[in-house]
Amino acid sequence: MEKVGLFLCTGCEIGQAVKTDGFEDLAKEHGAATYVEHQCLCAPDGVEMMRKAVDSGEVDGVLIAACSQREKVTEFAFDATKVASFRLGLREQVAWSQKPGEEDTQMLAEDLLRMGLARVGKMELSKPLAEEIEKTVLVVGGGLAGMQAAQAASGLGHPVVLVEKNEKLGGYLAGVKYLVPEHPPYDDVAENNIGGLIAQIEADRNIRVFTSATTEKTTGQPGKFEVSISVAGGTESIKAGAIVQATGARPYPGNKLEHLGYGKSPNVITATELEKMILDGNFACPSNQNLPKQVVFIQCAGSRDEEHLRYCSSECCAITLKQVASLHRDYPEVECAVVYKDMRCPGQLEHFYLGTQEKSGALFTRGEVSGVEGNGNGPLSVQLRDSLLGADAQIQADLVVLAVGMIPNSADSESIREMVDAKARIAKNESEKQVADATALVETLKQHEGTEILNLDYRQGPDLPVLAYDFPDSHYICFPYETRRTGIYAAGCLRAPMDAAQAIEDGWGAAMKAVQNIVSNQRGEAVHPRAGDASIADFFLQRCTQCKRCTEECPFGAINEDEKGTPEYNPLRCRRCGICLGACPERIISFPEYSVDSVASMIKAVEVPDEDEEKPRVIAFLCENDALPAMDEAAAKKIQWNPWIRIIPVRCLGAVNTVWIADSLAGGIDGILLIGCKRGDDYQCHYIKGSELANTRMTNVQETLDRLSLESDRVQVHELARNEFERIPKIFDEFMEKIEEVGPNPYKGF
Repeated sequence: MEKVGLFLCTGCEIGQAVKTDGFEDLAKEHGAATYVEHQCLCAPDGVEMMRKAVDSGEVDGVLIAACSQREKVTEFAFDATKVASFRLGLREQVAWSQKPGEEDTQMLAEDLLRMGLARVGKMELSKPLAEEIEKTVLVVGGGLAGMQAAQAASGLGHPVVLVEKNEKLGGYLAGVKYLVPEHPPYDDVAENNIGGLIAQIEADRNIRVFTSATTEKTTGQPGKFEVSISVAGGTESIKAGAIVQATGARPYPGNKLEHLGYGKSPNVITATELEKMILDGNFACPSNQNLPKQVVFIQCAGSRDEEHLRYCSSECCAITLKQVASLHRDYPEVECAVVYKDMRCPGQLEHFYLGTQEKSGALFTRGEVSGVEGNGNGPLSVQLRDSLLGADAQIQADLVVLAVGMIPNSADSESIREMVDAKARIAKNESEKQVADATALVETLKQHEGTEILNLDYRQGPDLPVLAYDFPDSHYICFPYETRRTGIYAAGCLRAPMDAAQAIEDGWGAAMKAVQNIVSNQRGEAVHPRAGDASIADFFLQRCTQCKRCTEECPFGAINEDEKGTPEYNPLRCRRCGICLGACPERIISFPEYSVDSVASMIKAVEVPDEDEEKPRVIAFLCENDALPAMDEAAAKKIQWNPWIRIIPVRCLGAVNTVWIADSLAGGIDGILLIGCKRGDDYQCHYIKGSELANTRMTNVQETLDRLSLESDRVQVHELARNEFERIPKIFDEFMEKIEEVGPNPYKGF
């Protein structure tokens, strides 16, 4: 930007913390065309003053030196296609966290101003994304969550295409007679009204329903998806702006539970099989078709078990209560006993639990089932240990029902991607060993063929990536329904174990996110966490070496590759995290207001004192999603920290390019800190892999420093949650102690 305006707020104790009378000269010296001080920049007259400067063309770049970029967002918002702007948090980083009037405090403020001016000077205007956006929402899965999503999207004014692989809508609930109660007094089963919802869906002119259908292929990007649907007699092609996948779950296989008698006796069945008996009115012992007098329900059958399903499937307890109540309603002479590890009945389900307990012939006991014994077709004996009935006890049963957990109907995307890559290696035919190894891998992975659902054309695989338990991952704290594929949302039991009431809510939530995504695309803006960001990445492909770092490391599959391996950027898939920028060794990727050059210019703008002044300098890259808010919170509590640290907010730790580390050390900076979100399967990193990637890259940097005889401790990575604000000053202070221990950067002064 050529005409940068520095607008300085002296309110919120900023004017008391530093002397501002020399700031205008500093600003002009470092490229500012305009300098303005205001006692309350966020006040209406302050905001109007800045807008007039922008509208008149007096400035084309705005540096706001006031409060954190997370505050006063509306007041300080500018059209990124007309003016470049950057926020400098003098209040949090100086006024609230440093001693007023001190020399080091003054030097910190001046450094931050120089850094901000350097960054704005290197920023560019965003280019509007002119794309024709499709408003249709595609819902894959016609169970309860899918139908609710379709109904919600239709109600919001969007055309809907609903795809169900079975002959009829309804999913699991189509085979159920009674439901868990959802209305007061919550003490008995409710009638199944799924037929009414199906009728509403089929009568809605805004919803187009395909049954006995599957998604054959999905190409494109949000707002411009093109989907081929395989239907009886051919293929239908549709366009969609966003997708909701609600393909549900299936029961854990009973044949894996032989230790509980399944497969050894026909009178050991699963809860799913009992549901069919109740629906058909054919409740009987499979061995002799007699009405069972005593039924034992075994909870957590394979669930919460390291050998089977390690997680709780959420609805099993409620389903068992419903089945006990159903049997008492339809077959009052039947006695039921429930053996549980824990009965998990949150909220209003507690009323249902109490209501079921009060029924005659109902027994509930806590304990572990050590085995189920029987002589084939006769009565069964359920062996208990550590139960409320005694250390070792047994219950006689005519019928045993296993409350098995649920497994999501998701694709084994990683295995499928491996198979696609292996087939590509076979096609290349580069060597006999390569072909042999790839062929063997394909044979191993064939068992996963047929699990594909969306059949995406993403370089990173044909379906939604999943976590350890095969549920499509989402940011469980901030962004439920989200997956690693922008514009595609998971709902219902595909997303997480849940009951019918939760599935209804899930369908609505996912539909609203899908509509939100379409509207954001129409504006050319990103969705979470950088909602409203209209910047688009630029790839200077002339220098691209086809290293595939960007295509492999993008958490959201935004970048495909052409036949030569050159990146193909899909801007509507992009969430503007900048991880591709951090990954690129050739530095060919940039965003208008976030580039390798702009941040490098901030680093070079820091004035590094001579070694004999004994004032070390540290650059701290703080992730804007968790670390920066934590720092702001610490500042709001007036917690002080070392004044020798210069903070640079970054989009994600994964968006830190290693050239910034090299520039810092080459410029005499004594140490570099990176602080971001936590990582792992239950991750808190808003961009999934950002913190993990940063840690890997910085480990490589530390190894390089060791080889150059520079202390690797000069570069550290820390992870914290948003609420761990008290750790921020501790991390700063402990790092400065380490820097004092290792001594000044030997490159200082060169």
